[in-house]
Amino acid sequence: MARVFLTRTVPGTAADRLEAAGHTLETWPGELPPPPADLAAALARADAVIAMVVDRITPEMLDAAPRLRIVANMAVGYDNIDPAAAAARGIWVTNTPGVLAETTADLAFGLLLAAARRIVESDRDTRAGGWKTWSPTAFLGPDVFGATLGIIGLGEIGEAVARRARGFKMRILYSSRTRKPALEADLNLEYRDLRGLLAESDFVTIHTPLTPETRHLIDAAAFAAMKPGAILVNTARGQVVDQDALVEALRSGRLGGAALDVTTPEPLPLDHPLFTFPNVIITPHIGSASRATRARMAEMAAANILAVLEGREPPNPVNRPQNPRS
Repeated sequence: MARVFLTRTVPGTAADRLEAAGHTLETWPGELPPPPADLAAALARADAVIAMVVDRITPEMLDAAPRLRIVANMAVGYDNIDPAAAAARGIWVTNTPGVLAETTADLAFGLLLAAARRIVESDRDTRAGGWKTWSPTAFLGPDVFGATLGIIGLGEIGEAVARRARGFKMRILYSSRTRKPALEADLNLEYRDLRGLLAESDFVTIHTPLTPETRHLIDAAAFAAMKPGAILVNTARGQVVDQDALVEALRSGRLGGAALDVTTPEPLPLDHPLFTFPNVIITPHIGSASRATRARMAEMAAANILAVLEGREPPNPVNRPQNPRS
């Protein structure tokens, strides 16, 4: 039977399903990703791999993996591998759409609330002994209820965030590659181009995929266009934001704060300037980190692998090899 490499131990029943089908599993030990040389060596002896979005799989690695038939990413994103390069070598690339939108939207809105109400900042101060008495001026922040929210990228996650914002009676703007009239009517959304959205929004949340067009989409010019005191939330990809420009916007005081689940690089070095700002929250890429969601993601990746190993098209392809390996 086939050999399946798991770049990390995964939750749920994914491993059991693969073993029940008679396949041999090799799992990288520990929490850190396999170094490139070890990843390349494991791919070279594998028929399939469950990969994480932080596992960068290069065309050279694919060339040295003659048996490999599928890279099943346990993520919606797949910027860790070039799908076209994989397809040219007869290798499927799959992802896990439709299972993490609600969980990631929970985190995005949680970060928005935490940044607005200065929850993390006040907790740190309390633990450090700063709480002496109730104060009428301590840790003041902007209201979320009734504020204007700008959503960049109205895919599944952006839509889920919009539904949460409705509960807070927020005015909701969105910017997207294509307008979505049905959602505008259903969720009372207002379409804006990016600059218009930035100028009007009290909170801006990013939900666009990383592409050549969206890399550094939020740059110095974008920060200059933002409403003074606005708060930025990013649960998409770190590279969508120009971090040097973000630091300058925070230093100047134009930006009211930032809440980031993604950075460049990941993890962010502890001496990075972003850690010096009390109005910045940084979480370790935990957008989909609920027990149920991570298990469903792993099980979906396993289902994609089982389909390919059985000679079928996978349920969630992001490429289509003309001559799939068999």
